[in-house]
Amino acid sequence: MSSNVRFTDFKSDAQPTWCPGCGDFGTMNGMMKALAETGNSPDETFIVAGIGCSGKIGTYMRSYAIHGVHGRALPVGAGAKIANPDIEVMVAGGDGDGYSIGAGHFIHAVRRNVDMTYVVMDNRIYGLTKGQASPTSREDFETSTTPEGPQQPPVNPLALALAASGTFIAQSFSTDAQRHAEIVKQAVEHDGFGFVNVFSPCVTFNDVDTYDYFRDHIVDLGETDHDPTSYEDARSRILDPGKEYQGVLYRNEDSVPYERSHGVDTDMSEIQDGAPEDAMDLVREFY
Repeated sequence: MSSNVRFTDFKSDAQPTWCPGCGDFGTMNGMMKALAETGNSPDETFIVAGIGCSGKIGTYMRSYAIHGVHGRALPVGAGAKIANPDIEVMVAGGDGDGYSIGAGHFIHAVRRNVDMTYVVMDNRIYGLTKGQASPTSREDFETSTTPEGPQQPPVNPLALALAASGTFIAQSFSTDAQRHAEIVKQAVEHDGFGFVNVFSPCVTFNDVDTYDYFRDHIVDLGETDHDPTSYEDARSRILDPGKEYQGVLYRNEDSVPYERSHGVDTDMSEIQDGAPEDAMDLVREFY
């Protein structure tokens, strides 16, 4: 960790190809600020992303990074963190990437509680593939492939995380720069799996869940009497269908990350040449 890290240290020379005004710009800026403010440097950080608009983020941030397979960013991040507990792992995804094809990985990553951060850019639509309904789209959201709406209730990712025994569950708004960075910072500092669902509007294909909509409807939990350490408070807020919340909904202060509970505390990233000692004896025992 270093106290001399700056936000700009995480900026790469690559120019983002996101649409002008895309919420992902603000989401990424908050991620970089959170990493810098927690003392993580680019050469101590590993960014993992899947497919979709969010998948490009590893190119735009200067750190170790991998652009993975659709829906499979979380197991890659978990594997890297378990192999080398000393690095800071941040996984970035979208609502399609994380809550559709990646939903199974999401639930198991939450329950394993590996000490890493998962930031999801939720714009409630598939942006890169030109505007189809996503798992978090409204039931009546009209698109070219769902002209009458999906006719299915949207996935509630916060509820999935709570049901899977999540230890840090939060939500932020990409354009609320200071608050968003503060929430992601808390997720990074959390001892366990830090999950942040980010309202990140798509200005090209979603004319319903817009910046103005979120500004008018977001309730900041920091301005209420919400207790993030109370499971009942968290459940009540998360299952409230009529509110869009920003802030930390739940934080388990007794969280024990996977690495500690399973005794994974050494760097396994350096693999020695040749087979481990007595490996062939073990093989012969079973075959």
